Amino acid sequence: MEGETNLNIILKNLNPVLNDGQYVYSKVESIAKIPLAKILFFFNEQEGITIVIKKQDALELDLKFSYVAAWITLEVHSSLAAVGLTAAFSHALGNANISCNVVAAYLHDHIFVDERDASKAMEVLAGLKGKS
Repeated sequence: MEGETNLNIILKNLNPVLNDGQYVYSKVESIAKIPLAKILFFFNEQEGITIVIKKQDALELDLKFSYVAAWITLEVHSSLAAVGLTAAFSHALGNANISCNVVAAYLHDHIFVDERDASKAMEVLAGLKGKS
């Protein structure tokens, strides 16, 4: 298995990066008419398909949404088997009254926070480096 598993090493190398743009969550019945290149990620739930997409693309495709998020990528290559990373950053963000929605991909973790909290979230995440 690839990626770092030691939480202290992960936190020292977290390197959060704020991606450009605004992102929204939308529930759709099908992704057949949505260009795959426009979808950041999707998850097939029993009640429908959740997609995350750029706000501008959602508007152009006439998709409904209610939450506008900023997207933060943790550039450290953490293992999918690493223990405690999500708990560490979600606890820190929670203590700062910042809601976070997390997606673990193969190489990196991605955090979506309310766009109004983006700068504060970046400060909180940067502060984790010193707590490892």
